[in-house]
Amino acid sequence: MSTTPPGAGDRLVRIGAIVFFVGALATLVTVAPLFLGTTPLPPIAWSLCMLMGVGFLIAAAGVVRSVRAGARER
Repeated sequence: MSTTPPGAGDRLVRIGAIVFFVGALATLVTVAPLFLGTTPLPPIAWSLCMLMGVGFLIAAAGVVRSVRAGARER
């Protein structure tokens, strides 16, 4: 087995995944009152759901950065 050093965009991909999962959790918490019949959460909770998209963009930027670093090495 070879141990390769972390790539150029690995940290961005990890951070993006964390932000994405925080947004996914916020989405589940925000949508739950709609199914349970309780009062909906305030609009700030709905805006936290946008973290899913932000996390996806951060992770995509990490992938692009890794690809560009790999292309420079060739």
